[in-house]
Amino acid sequence: MLTIKNTFGILALLCVSISQVASAEAMPTPKVATPHVVPSAPSIASEAYLLIDFDSGYMLANKNADRRIEPASLTKIMTGYVVINELHNGNMSMDEEVTISEKAWKMPGSKMFIEVGKKVKVRDLIKGMVIQSGNDASVALAEMIAGSEEVFAQLMNKYAKSLGMNHTHFVNATGLPNPDHYTTAHDLAILTKSLITKFPEEYKWYSQKKFTFNGITQYNRNKLLWQDPTVDGLKTGHTKSAGYCLVASAKREDMRLISVVLDTASSKMRVQESQKLLNYGFRFFETHKLYSSQQRLNDAVVWEGNRDLIGLGTQQDLYITIPRGQYKNITIESSVQPDIVAPITKGQVLGNLHITLDGKVIAERPLIALADVEEGSFFKKLMDQIRRFFNRFFSFLD
Repeated sequence: MLTIKNTFGILALLCVSISQVASAEAMPTPKVATPHVVPSAPSIASEAYLLIDFDSGYMLANKNADRRIEPASLTKIMTGYVVINELHNGNMSMDEEVTISEKAWKMPGSKMFIEVGKKVKVRDLIKGMVIQSGNDASVALAEMIAGSEEVFAQLMNKYAKSLGMNHTHFVNATGLPNPDHYTTAHDLAILTKSLITKFPEEYKWYSQKKFTFNGITQYNRNKLLWQDPTVDGLKTGHTKSAGYCLVASAKREDMRLISVVLDTASSKMRVQESQKLLNYGFRFFETHKLYSSQQRLNDAVVWEGNRDLIGLGTQQDLYITIPRGQYKNITIESSVQPDIVAPITKGQVLGNLHITLDGKVIAERPLIALADVEEGSFFKKLMDQIRRFFNRFFSFLD
């Protein structure tokens, strides 16, 4: 028989149980971040290859990217780079005429069919080198600029060094085989990025599909120009020892990629494998511009200066390349040096910017001062020194 005491006990237990059930139902289901799965890069039938984002420099896929290889006619990317610099420096003009030497006329391999002793305009030689991959045109330009191909190769190496192509050495302007003539997939990507960045108008030369000279029409060997409308350059190469090679660049919407495919088995294979790499990159990744160079991102306190705050930003534009659909999950954090004391020079590093995705750092940049800060007056410096002393004192007590 239930007593009043027992009844109240049972009711209490029921209330607790109901409350627990209600609480359990009201508790939100914990959200677990679903990792974004990006498949591995496709299998590429190439001894060395590289796929990078043009803006961020992020490497999307690679194999043996720093292995020394023979570049064959990919050499002419650097030959063209030197030629364009000479044009921009005013050392030659597009309408200037070049007398063709016997050496240039006799060059083996691909030709634009120039004739010894004839005068040919620089603009035609450039098209012959870029579109028809003419060894004769390359040597004629090299001799016109430097007097000889050997001296021109020295110019090529100086440019390579200035670009950070640390595993590259040239001995000729054509890419004909030589044990001391070599580069890497990574260095070729560096060169290609610089060419597109510095010379966007001249880069358009590499999208031209054909050129007629001396009554002979030849077609660009980069068949991706016909196959993929987003591809707008760059250069093929082939020798028996180097295999079939291709450096290509494509832009889809606001994203540009550069692919380097080296030592494949056929001209068809270099096109097929380059297309696979480009499609992979565009399908599974996206690139975002986070900040412009010199954009004010933070303010830092400056002691003993003629101003109390200094704006902080990045030296260059900041781009990130991430798996598609993950932009909302990136985290941006900054750290600023404590106790910044004037004088401060514009460009001085005063902190760091960290961008992470799923706990992994995907980009880091130094935060620099966006202006100079001079020393303040004697009174300002004295007051700031007193304030800093008390700040440190109370921090110590904490």
